[in-house]
This record gives sequence, C-alpha cells and structure tokens, in this order.
Amino acid sequence: MMDNYLASLLTEQVNSRTKEIDRCDTAGILELINAEDRIVPEAVGKEIPQIARAVDLIVSAIRDGGRLFYFGAGTSGRLGVLDASECTPTFGVSHDLIQGHIAGGDTALRNAVEDSEDSEDLGRDEIARLGITAADVVTGIAASGRTPYVLGVVRQAAAVGAKTIGITTNPDSILQREVDICIAPVTGPEALTGSTRMKSGTAQKLVLNMLTTATMIKLGKAYGNRMVDLNATNGKLVDRARRIFRDITGGSEEDAQKYLAAANMRTKLAILMYLSGLEAADAQAALDENADNLRQALSRLGIEAPAANG
Repeated sequence: MMDNYLASLLTEQVNSRTKEIDRCDTAGILELINAEDRIVPEAVGKEIPQIARAVDLIVSAIRDGGRLFYFGAGTSGRLGVLDASECTPTFGVSHDLIQGHIAGGDTALRNAVEDSEDSEDLGRDEIARLGITAADVVTGIAASGRTPYVLGVVRQAAAVGAKTIGITTNPDSILQREVDICIAPVTGPEALTGSTRMKSGTAQKLVLNMLTTATMIKLGKAYGNRMVDLNATNGKLVDRARRIFRDITGGSEEDAQKYLAAANMRTKLAILMYLSGLEAADAQAALDENADNLRQALSRLGIEAPAANG
C-alpha cells in the first residue's frame, strides 16, 4: 500500500518537459534544469501565508523559552542541519536554540544511511532523546510527506504537546494531516524522475531560509538589513562587524575597533555604547530591558534611530 502511495506522489511522476534530456547537449541539459528551477520561487511564494504562521509560532515559542528543531532524512535532513548550524554565526544564538537532526545521525550528513528513514520508532525516540517538551517547535521536513522517521518525530512531538510544522513538496500528504502548520510548495515532477534533491530540495532551502531569517529579524537580531548579532569569530566576520558598526553609527574605523573591543566583539552592544555614551554594563542592561532589540533600546533612551548607510 505504501509503495502505491509513493508511486502516486507528484514528485515521483515523469516530467514530460524533460523526457528527452539525455539526448540534449550540455547546454541543453542545463537549460532544461534551469527552466524547471524557475518554477520553485513562485511555488514557495504561494506558501507565504503558511510560512508566516510558522514564523509567528516559532517567534512566540522562542520568546517563551522554547527551541526550534528540524528533522529530516537524506537531502531534507541535510538541509535542516545546514540551516540550523548557520544560525549561530549569523545571529549569535546558542547551538541549542535551533537544532537540525538527520535520520542516521551525523554519519548520514556525508554518507547515505537511507534505511534509517524507514523507522517510525527511530523518529519517536528522538523526542525523548533530545528532551523536547511542549515549549518547543518541531519541524518535519520530507519531500514525499510520508517518510516514516519524520512521521514518527511529529507524532511523538504532538504527543508531548510540542507545536509541529511540516515542510513537503507534495500536496495533501500524510505529513500535512499530522502537523499544526504545513508548508507545501508544489514544485511538480523533477527534471530527473524522483530526484527530490533538485526542485524539492531548492524549495525546502528557500523555506528554511525564510523561517529562520524572518524569525531572527522579529527577535531583534537585525537592524535594518544588518546582522547586528553576528558572532565575529574569524577575519571575514570581524571585518563585517566593523563595517556594520560604521554603517549604522557613522563612526570611524578607529571607533569601530575601539567599541567592538570594549563590547567583547558584540556588534549590537558596541553600536549602542557609541550612540548612547553608556558603558558596556549599562548598555547591556538597556538591551536586556528591551528584549535585546537595538532599535527599541535606542527609542527608550530617547536616541533617534539612525538609518544604516551603504
């Protein structure tokens, strides 16, 4: 029965536009793939109402002390791990706040451990293993919308009271019926039949980008479109932190170096210290009193929020 279900999925159908792709020259192959890829942003755009609901759910959970978890198998799992792992350097959040997990564990990031996705029990066990509670949000990512591991995760997450989100590229899926919010951009049959690392994977990546980026903006991790909470842990990021400081404050390179050093390389804190004249401890207290939101802290201090230059 499950095999019949899988065969019926839209992502498993033969794409009539690419049936002769193996007879094309190199440029022709690439043009066909590119034409299919252009379908993806429009499909994701149609899901913005559901993505917005998911973002608001995640923001509310994090403000109340909860966490965001991604679970998937194969490509879907790898994309979830990728998005989660990039949040710490980009937004300065802890590794625990946004977590990505893949069926088969870290080994599956580099090597195929495909049979692990077939165990619903393995998915259920993840909830207890990770200490997931009703405060958290659990997101299951599955192009097919029927991966047993992912279904086990979201079913057990719901059982402990956690809010659940599903990301799939098939309409009317099993996953959709199991979650509080389902995000299902319909990208259609793949250029290579069933190769959901292609359009489906691209759609999932776009959705994940939107979920975490919009969440972090709403949590005050950006000022304008500047990443004021980035962790300046290497030369590139130190340079970016200095540029962000200069762009927002209008200060000099010397000011940037001085205030970032005084703020222990915390860009947001350095900016507030410069604009307010407060010492680090008092500037941090002002941020703490304003939900770590720089624009709000400046307003409460009676400082006109500057427009970022550049």
